Amino acid sequence: MTAELVRGQNHPLSQVRLEVRVSAGRPVVAGATLSDEQGRVRGVEWVAHPGAPTLPGLEVSKQAAADHRLAFDLDALPGTVHRVSVLLALPTGVGPVRFGAVAAPFVAVTGLDGSEVASYTITGLDTESAVVALELYRRQGAWKVRAVGQGYAGGLAELLTDQGLPEARRLADSINEAVAQGLARSVSAPPPRTPDADRSRQAAASAPGPDQPYAGPQGASGTVPPLQPPSSSPYDTPGGQGATVPQPGYQGGGTAQTDPSAVPQPSAAATGPVDYSHPGLSRPRRRPRPRRPHRPPPGQPARPVAGDATGWSMEERLYNQVWGMFEDLARTTAAYRSAVDFADSRMEQELDKALSDPRSRIGGQGDAAREAAQAKHADLVDQARAALDRDLAQLTAEADVVEPALPAAYARWDNPVWHGYRVPMEIPMAVRLGDLHLPESEELSIPMLVRLPLERGLWIDSGRATLEDSLADSDELRRLAMDTAVANAARLLAVYPAGEFTVHVIDPAGSAASSLAPLVRSGVLDGRPAAGATGVADVLARLTRRVDLVQMAVRGGAADSLPPGLDTAEQLLIVNDFPHGFDDRAVTQLRYLADEGPAVGVHLMLVADREDAAGYGPLLDPLWRALLRLTPVPDDHLADPWVGHAWTYEPALVPSGSQVLQQVLSQVAAARRPWNR
Repeated sequence: MTAELVRGQNHPLSQVRLEVRVSAGRPVVAGATLSDEQGRVRGVEWVAHPGAPTLPGLEVSKQAAADHRLAFDLDALPGTVHRVSVLLALPTGVGPVRFGAVAAPFVAVTGLDGSEVASYTITGLDTESAVVALELYRRQGAWKVRAVGQGYAGGLAELLTDQGLPEARRLADSINEAVAQGLARSVSAPPPRTPDADRSRQAAASAPGPDQPYAGPQGASGTVPPLQPPSSSPYDTPGGQGATVPQPGYQGGGTAQTDPSAVPQPSAAATGPVDYSHPGLSRPRRRPRPRRPHRPPPGQPARPVAGDATGWSMEERLYNQVWGMFEDLARTTAAYRSAVDFADSRMEQELDKALSDPRSRIGGQGDAAREAAQAKHADLVDQARAALDRDLAQLTAEADVVEPALPAAYARWDNPVWHGYRVPMEIPMAVRLGDLHLPESEELSIPMLVRLPLERGLWIDSGRATLEDSLADSDELRRLAMDTAVANAARLLAVYPAGEFTVHVIDPAGSAASSLAPLVRSGVLDGRPAAGATGVADVLARLTRRVDLVQMAVRGGAADSLPPGLDTAEQLLIVNDFPHGFDDRAVTQLRYLADEGPAVGVHLMLVADREDAAGYGPLLDPLWRALLRLTPVPDDHLADPWVGHAWTYEPALVPSGSQVLQQVLSQVAAARRPWNR
């Protein structure tokens, strides 16, 4: 079972031959240091880096890359080594100079068979350009892994100096020089999407190894384009009233540069088919005719295929493909809107120019000018709409293929994959919290996937502030909001392994009994919903104490000293009808959980009316801004700062009359019972 670590948390290792996989979304330098019992690196010979990638018991990559695989044989390490630190650094002189400007790196410890033992997403970095990601260390004769995430604004030189290496500056310069010399082989960001009609993606291929040059897509010859920094993500502004779509983050592979003249060219004889017939036979066996690959008709886009994005697994490829669909829809819609704006502006300019003379405003000349300008405007708009319709048709065909292939964590509740649901053994990359679409593409919805573990809490708005078009009354909206909260909580319970996710509910007045019935009947709640002032205070005190304990353990490097009865699973607190029934102390505790909880595995889901919360004045504004706002009915409130779109969010609700939610929760409850024994 995979352990999803937070900063400072450790996990035992049952194997000594391991791999550490790194996925950073852009090229980074990976290395490792060996240290003694005092945590000191004795010399440069105890540092593995691209210039010296091999040490006894470990091997690192020889170049900067977006993805790395570091090999470890802990039994082969010298006996004086008690700690191995995995280092990541941004290449100097190329691209961003701080980790705060790139996607959070992801590291995973796996067995040689690829089974994941522990993983860690390095969040909270800002000005740092080098970071200690993980530590593998001896403890009482056994090996453990600890999530560190210690960053250094001074780069590798400051990091190595902190580990006690006297020659830190000189070694850091030699590492940067080795990386610069290998930039011609470094893995770059993914190539740009093919424009216009040719939107078909290249088939997914395994990323080249550190010493394997990339030959280009589909055997294309020539030099691969040089390293380019990744484009800015459209998911990087804070939420609130204009909340943004959570960042999916790209995990894909890349390309490398080769010199075509240095590649030996095959001879004419070698390029022909190989004759496998035995020379001693009188009649050679007939060779099977090779099957010709399917090619689309000329001028037609390739048929969409589910999972044709890059990634280490089908789950990751589907995740990246959904992200690509979102990007394509945003880009083609932005192009259409820009074309319409240009047509409007051009028509106004032509009319102003033609009618600037008072003599031409009346009569046939003015009418002719108006008709000509309007005809040009209509022609430009029709061309833009035709291009948009073509792209929407291709995206719709892709969505029709991708949607049935999505795993349970990414699928809608009406997807047949839920009928074969089994409690997973690993935490998925993301979870689906709804769908997104634009006014120009009402029939096309893109899954809204949010990375796990959640980095922000959720505010499910039960008010009418932005729901004037809804026919539901206030009571119906509150019920729908709580139904949305229960559906999202059930999905989170379903995608986590047994015992690794716990749900608490605060319902001060007991008004959400009907919505909470599936959670209560199945027994997946950690106790009954808390009601009254005493119940609210008890739940908030327990979760606040948990956050304090884990934070102290992480900051003090004493994660092993946590109380034995502490629940280390991810915690979700659902609060209904906020802020009714909450005093100032309870509000302060909720703000504390919203700010500090996600980093240590405590997440908040508020079901509240924004207008009611506004009655508290500016006290609740930070809480509103810190959470991702969702709605129980479709609403265009999710802002996209990348191209300026306002996406319409549609909640992921269980179809009316369906029993899938109860079936899934029953399996989760059955799997939790043996886990808790």
